[in-house]
Amino acid sequence: MTAKKHFLNNTGQEVLFQVLLHIVLFLFFSFDKDEPQIQQFEIVVFMNYAIGAFIINYVLLPTFFYKKKYLRFFFSVAFIIAVIILVEEFVLEQIYFPDTKGRYFPGVFYCLLDVMPVITILAGFKFAWDASNKQREVDELRSSMQESELQFLKSQINPHFLFNNLNNLYSYAIEQSPKTPSIILELSSVLRYVLYDCKEKFVALQKEIEHLKNFTQLNELQIEERGKVTFKTQNIKPEFRIAPLILTVFIENAFKHSTASQSKDIRIDIDIKVTDNGMLEFKCENSFQPHGNTQNLSKGIGLQNVKKRLQILYPSAHELSINENDGLYSVILKMQLKTQGK
Repeated sequence: MTAKKHFLNNTGQEVLFQVLLHIVLFLFFSFDKDEPQIQQFEIVVFMNYAIGAFIINYVLLPTFFYKKKYLRFFFSVAFIIAVIILVEEFVLEQIYFPDTKGRYFPGVFYCLLDVMPVITILAGFKFAWDASNKQREVDELRSSMQESELQFLKSQINPHFLFNNLNNLYSYAIEQSPKTPSIILELSSVLRYVLYDCKEKFVALQKEIEHLKNFTQLNELQIEERGKVTFKTQNIKPEFRIAPLILTVFIENAFKHSTASQSKDIRIDIDIKVTDNGMLEFKCENSFQPHGNTQNLSKGIGLQNVKKRLQILYPSAHELSINENDGLYSVILKMQLKTQGK
């Protein structure tokens, strides 16, 4: 919906709301069990109130109150109410009741009791309507900002992944390794998923797991005979959905820092399971040598991005634990998965 159509639609809804509100309020205002018929005087007096409320709602509120000019607003409202009372007491009552009500002034307090309920209701509902619209705009803006931030974070992940693996491919190509074709196939499969299949905020868990397997196999080629990699999954059901590329970062870090710090006895264990209530339990452990370059593991761009994405997408539905102990680096992530259609 364009901004113009949205504005026209919202304006139409407000006009209809105000018309219905005025009709209902007028019926209550004019109801008299002794005289069930609506008198012309009641119509004219209510119109006097409605005009005053219109000025307050559509002139004073946007001109003064919403611009935080509160003193001017309250003085202006007081002036409008005074004019309403003067018109009713010294004009309308003089015309319709010259020999009764028009002969005396009942006092300011009585007049305020007569005028203020109607003005308060009409102005109060207008203020509530504006506040509701403003809150909806804030929610839409917040949602738009989160979506933009997520797209930015994704854009950082993709080049980071591509940079690392193209370097690996280049090394194998220089050596004319027979594994080069399989690396290209694995890389093509992974890139297809990263660039095309995970554009939405949430994807099928099965697709994400398939991507992680391909990703792990691609990186496993770096290890060859220097260690062992295990990849286990359990209870992966088709109805579950997950934010894409979150788990990839942890696996990538495991390979990067194990291979950088060790020349042999590399160990990387990846275990992914889902409980019956849709709680994903991800565990990734990798060995490392303390003298290696592991100090920046928890400060890398990819890891900071994934933490930010978890805060946005799973604000109160995830638990992340990262530990280093005796040459073993472990990541445990628990997160409540989405289901199809939610």
